[in-house]
Amino acid sequence: MIITFLGTGTSQGVPVIACTCEVCTSADKHDKRLRTSIMIEAEDKVIVIDSGPDFRYQMLREHVMHLDAIVFTHEHKDHVAGMDDIRAFNYKQDAAMDIYATSRVQEGLRREFSYIFDEFKYPGIPQVNMHTIVTEPFHIGSVKLIPIEVMHYKLPVLGYRINDFTYITDAKTVTDAEKEKIKGSKVLVINALQRQPHISHFTLDEAIAFAQEIGAEKTYFTHISHRLGKHADVNPLLPQGIELAYDGLKIEI
Repeated sequence: MIITFLGTGTSQGVPVIACTCEVCTSADKHDKRLRTSIMIEAEDKVIVIDSGPDFRYQMLREHVMHLDAIVFTHEHKDHVAGMDDIRAFNYKQDAAMDIYATSRVQEGLRREFSYIFDEFKYPGIPQVNMHTIVTEPFHIGSVKLIPIEVMHYKLPVLGYRINDFTYITDAKTVTDAEKEKIKGSKVLVINALQRQPHISHFTLDEAIAFAQEIGAEKTYFTHISHRLGKHADVNPLLPQGIELAYDGLKIEI
């Protein structure tokens, strides 16, 4: 199974268009961070977790010719805004896209993309099959996903464990019960927004402490703000076994 980091950045902080900091102006490809998302390529399914505003470009950049499903973590715009662009896959595959989300996230999608769910189906609009996620594990083909609930300030967000790989974004607090679902993972992906305190995201120090508590063989940080600093400056300072993820990174699990 191949995991591709489609994006490792965030909308948090100063918009890139107005920012002249060393990260936003860096020529290093590791600092070119699109909105956070990953792609899972299994033997029988290709799955994307979250389709943010950069979804279309991410699919083009990775030359994705087939996509079976999108799984959502939560309903914030930087994680769902690109769902309209599934229409290309609808056309090519001649099938509706399977969408996996909690009932609350589905409500957000219906507000954001009301035209998709209207009784009158306008020609060419995205076609979806909605599947409701709860707290129980579920399968997409051969891929088993175990939901892990974390808190993004007061908003519940789902992370997912797949075999020995755990992916979590937008976390600030995680209960002991949910940590038990994560422990034993060989690879952990967790958000590390910035160095300064933040109300709804792990800081760099909090992410390091969480990673060390879980004790995965390898931890990658994602959902990185430009405020964290340049990849070349931050990565060498991280503890052994912990690295910053970057757009286009591929790992095999």
